Amino acid sequence: MKKTACIMGGIMLAATVLSACGSDDGQGAGSASPAGSAGPAASPAASQAAKEELKPLDLTIAVHQPGEIPAKGNPMEQALAKYTNTNLSFQWIPTSGYDEKINVMLASGELPKLVKVSYVPTIVSAMQSGVFWEVGPYLKDYKNLSAQSDIYYDNIKVDGKLYGIPVYRGIGRAVLHYRKDWFDAMGLKVPKTLDEWYNVLKTAADADPDKNGKRDTYGLMLDKNYNQGVASTLTRLSVAQGGPNKWKVDAQGNFTPEFMTDEFTNTLKLFKRLYDEKLINQDFAVTDALTIDKTYESGRVAMRISGGNAQSMQTNLEKVVPTAVIDAVPMEGAGGIRVPGESGNAGILAIPKSAVKTEAEMKRILTFLDQLLDKEMVYLLNKGIEGKHYKVEGNFTIPLDKDADAKEVKPYRDTLLQRGEAYNMDKPMKQTDLFLKNNKIVADNDKYAVPNPALTLASATYTERGSELEQQITDAETKFIMGKIDEAGWKAEVEKWKKNGGDKMMEEYKASYLKSKK
Repeated sequence: MKKTACIMGGIMLAATVLSACGSDDGQGAGSASPAGSAGPAASPAASQAAKEELKPLDLTIAVHQPGEIPAKGNPMEQALAKYTNTNLSFQWIPTSGYDEKINVMLASGELPKLVKVSYVPTIVSAMQSGVFWEVGPYLKDYKNLSAQSDIYYDNIKVDGKLYGIPVYRGIGRAVLHYRKDWFDAMGLKVPKTLDEWYNVLKTAADADPDKNGKRDTYGLMLDKNYNQGVASTLTRLSVAQGGPNKWKVDAQGNFTPEFMTDEFTNTLKLFKRLYDEKLINQDFAVTDALTIDKTYESGRVAMRISGGNAQSMQTNLEKVVPTAVIDAVPMEGAGGIRVPGESGNAGILAIPKSAVKTEAEMKRILTFLDQLLDKEMVYLLNKGIEGKHYKVEGNFTIPLDKDADAKEVKPYRDTLLQRGEAYNMDKPMKQTDLFLKNNKIVADNDKYAVPNPALTLASATYTERGSELEQQITDAETKFIMGKIDEAGWKAEVEKWKKNGGDKMMEEYKASYLKSKK
């Protein structure tokens, strides 16, 4: 998508008075004729539109929050509201029940003006049904939104149309973090093959690497979402072994799900062996991610496949284990580096038609989203408030209070639009070598990312029953790992999946794929 310059003068005042060409209070370019120019008299309708634009926009936003909810009207929120000329009202919903809450809102029609949604069957169906505004044709009028790579938008289109703005995120974020101090002490090398993974995980569990005389360490831990979504541990590991990313497609357009491939099946068998030998946590099927985080930070785990940054893990861990050393390496198998390509977003900010009745108000919300990528807002969302959360030192910024950043800035950074230091930021944060190494791996992963060939293809079965079919398979994977079904039982579950709609979904993906190639 070509970058679009700020449009002034001839564009209707109502569409530009709050654009990024304006001043910090959103009342800049286009708000008056040049000095000395009489210009045509404004029509009553245009004058009313201008007055409406100058008023703060009442904007309700529903987003998820895994931790402590920010206080209403806090300094971050005030700074956001002032710059964007909005009366902001955030509805923070706990992450654990977020999707369920959004589904209730959808069913009742009681949605806020801006809502963060996921690219899942219920939302895809809602988009197809006209619940949300289609925003694709308008992007050209917003300099920051139109400056981002097409891939971010293409990955969330439904039937070729764009119904929201992605919360931008890296395409290949999977990185292996490991306890280098443990590996050095035990003479271990970073594993590549599945056999090497087994040997390292067994050693980390049995060799008492923390030297406390107890068998209380793990090579790797799983939470209950270990096999779900873009961060699936099973997918990340099987892709590194040469497997597909969710789906495999051949030259004739035939689709095969990952769990019907040898690479994935072998990875699944590895985790069954690890469970049988108590080399992974036995309660993984009911353990949430926050519990796992605490165990990692207590210094009891050797490795983690993560989309986060190794420096955060190091910082948290050394509070408990001052001698701990974390390192980061790419996900690599015998055939080289391979990571599953992700969708490039951490959700989609969509505008419901039930809450936003007019095109003019929808455009003002797009202006708000575009302003979040202005330099002033990029610094605010990524670094916080200067003097409180960070300071400027030469060509860099220095964090002043990491705890305050995590509590006060991160909730907004995680839920609103920003590209980190990749867009509209000329003073990067002064970082550790480990942080920079991790970021370079993520950036380089774009070259090794394996795409999901079905990501934006049409399947009525997936839209109607995708979640149900996925749940059937993820439950079967858990049962297999825990020994509740054997290999024959696993194969029976796959056949059941095919009969319940899997075969039809594969046919629909093939038809959509071949159509897209014409």
